[in-house]
Amino acid sequence: MTLPDDLSTLLTQAGLDPVSVSDLVAATLEEDLDGGVDVTTEATVPADQRVWGDLVARADGVVAGLLVAEVAMRMAGAAEVERRVFDGTQVGAGDVVLSVEGPTRALLTAERTALNFCCHLSGVATLTRRWADAVQHTKARVRDTRKTTPLMRSLEKYAVRCGGGANHRRSLSDQALIKDNHVLAAGGAAEAFASVRKAFPDLPVQVEVTRLDQLQPVLDAGAESILLDNMAPDLMREAVAVVAGRAELEASGGLTLDVAATVAETGVDFLAVGALTHSAPVLDLAFDLRSQP
Repeated sequence: MTLPDDLSTLLTQAGLDPVSVSDLVAATLEEDLDGGVDVTTEATVPADQRVWGDLVARADGVVAGLLVAEVAMRMAGAAEVERRVFDGTQVGAGDVVLSVEGPTRALLTAERTALNFCCHLSGVATLTRRWADAVQHTKARVRDTRKTTPLMRSLEKYAVRCGGGANHRRSLSDQALIKDNHVLAAGGAAEAFASVRKAFPDLPVQVEVTRLDQLQPVLDAGAESILLDNMAPDLMREAVAVVAGRAELEASGGLTLDVAATVAETGVDFLAVGALTHSAPVLDLAFDLRSQP
């Protein structure tokens, strides 16, 4: 279906492709129906019944994915939508975050798809906000990785932004990240950096190092972004001193929320946190019907 112009505009402004989102939601709705109909709803709800429904927070957190939930409801047949809050808003338990009106059958059929997207993305945003709050007294920013759910990367990275985090590379093609296997294949970190810079001179390049003695060679080669992999905080502080602002530094490797402040206080620029997308618990949201506006 063609989305309303205002919804398409909001998705675009959020950095999301309306066509891609629509395709994903349509495929998800079809997955839930599996070529048939919503048998429970068809049997229990009169075909001509209309109703209002509210998407309600059942826990405190940061909401994200409300636009995607709206796409699902619109696709199913919702006629009217009231946007109560916007993605990135801190909400409390009991807050209504989205209201829709339409045929009862349509709303109930889209309920689970809308909730699956919104609960997961809100969970990502909520966890990201916790990390962002933990390092807010430093210059460091929390950044995501490519450890995302298949076909959900753009949405999950959007949810990270909603929670106050930053995005790292979106794909294998928009930035080079030289890791240990690349270093081994190329014969060294500096050699790998030089090879990437020669082949793709205009792309950003980040080099992973695991030891302090690897820093100077990659700096001499011209690296502007360095990933400090599995280094203890005291080694990170030494790395910050060695680099002395000549390159961005990103801490990576098994970071947990309880050490986020300590790592950020070493002076690194970013904390790479795969858990933002691969381990975020959902934010509990529910869809409640009501008969009156």
